[in-house]
Amino acid sequence: ARESMDNPPQTPTLLAPSPAGDRSAAKVAMPFVTSGIAACFASFCIHPIDLAKVRLQLFAVQNPGVPKPTFVSLLSNMVAEQGITSVYAGLSASFLRQAIYGTARMGIHRTLSDMLVARNGGQPIGFELKAASSMTGGALAVCVGTPFDVALVRMQADTMKPAAERRNYSNAVNAIGRIATEEGYSALYKGLAPNIFRGMAMNVGMMACSDQAREVMLKLTGDDPKHPSLTTRLGAAATGGFFASFLSLPFDLIKSRLQDMKPGPDGKVPYRGLAHCAGSILTKEGPLAFWTGFGAYFTRSAPHAMIILLTIDEVKKVYTKTFHVE
Repeated sequence: ARESMDNPPQTPTLLAPSPAGDRSAAKVAMPFVTSGIAACFASFCIHPIDLAKVRLQLFAVQNPGVPKPTFVSLLSNMVAEQGITSVYAGLSASFLRQAIYGTARMGIHRTLSDMLVARNGGQPIGFELKAASSMTGGALAVCVGTPFDVALVRMQADTMKPAAERRNYSNAVNAIGRIATEEGYSALYKGLAPNIFRGMAMNVGMMACSDQAREVMLKLTGDDPKHPSLTTRLGAAATGGFFASFLSLPFDLIKSRLQDMKPGPDGKVPYRGLAHCAGSILTKEGPLAFWTGFGAYFTRSAPHAMIILLTIDEVKKVYTKTFHVE
């Protein structure tokens, strides 16, 4: 009794030091490695849809006054006129981007989220902490991955332009090198501000919302949290895909416009920055223009989220067996 009075039980708090655990290199690296592999695999699967999304967003700028094609007709015309490989334009940039940006944004979120859960005595954390964790991961990852995002947008949009205006990058490394040499290193960070907002919005939708949905579905289905059913996993991924699409598309549109812009005949660029670009879109195209290509964007984001989350689970199984970590 005396001992219990001298050492009263401590209630776990989020500010308490996290419990000591397996902090081996393999354990620390696990969320990053599994996220990177899953992100690259998902990007390969949905690259044609992502390509169509970018082209639809830039169509009004490059073809003023021309009615926008549908998502299906755009891809069909590309295959008919340029061959099936045309729908994989910019794939090398996509892989590089996901290997860095995708790895960081999901790996940082999962690492921070797991730390918060540990500090909370192993109990689930609130949505506000999930959102804070995911926004931190999204913002930090964007700062590292934006040059690869600029290269990806440029390569995806290049074949839409007249032959005389094409940049003709051979691959992602060539694109990044030429952009830095011809336009300066600052050009590699065009659209950084909207990209940071997009990354934060994307991660809140995809990671925080899917984590929250997974908790709700586990309660509804009674699944074992360590071994959730396919229904639970798909439902959580679909929820994350929808909110990731809805929240991030306006910033994705602005980002694409800023990253692809080039000086006109008078030497002036069409947009002076984030606020000017947003105001111009709102004034000239209307508020719904911020969700231009939502069908293609959602068609990309929802399967992308599902493929990533399902693939991560499978990669984790192999990873834990290989490196003997939990």
